[in-house]
Amino acid sequence: MRITQGCFSFLPDLTDAQITRQMQYCIDRGWAVNVEFTDDPHPRNTYWEMWGLPMFDIRDAAAAMLELAECRKVYGDRYIRVSGFDSSPGWESVRISFLVNRPAEEPGFRLERSEGPGRNLVYTTRAYAADRPEGSRYRS
Repeated sequence: MRITQGCFSFLPDLTDAQITRQMQYCIDRGWAVNVEFTDDPHPRNTYWEMWGLPMFDIRDAAAAMLELAECRKVYGDRYIRVSGFDSSPGWESVRISFLVNRPAEEPGFRLERSEGPGRNLVYTTRAYAADRPEGSRYRS
């Protein structure tokens, strides 16, 4: 199962040249670029671990690509995403976010059903990877 989150998720994985162009797009608009990683890609898990600090004052995507390369060296077996954060008044939120790295195997999610009050059925998704402890979810 292929995880589809953020921009471009239904397209083939972006090449490094395409990632560089998207980072430069963010920089040209004055957005801070940041690199994040996780081993729990559940759609409601919005708080991924941040690699370093957000890059507010860079002018060239090469600096952000260096940070991405370092993150891939350490966490190449996990999901990694790049976000563009717009700090201008009125926005102050992420404008763009896209996956730039995936584990070799994406085990997917299962749908769990339970009965709630009044016999209402409640559905939730749970990642198969979450059955393993954090930090070892994608290592064989």
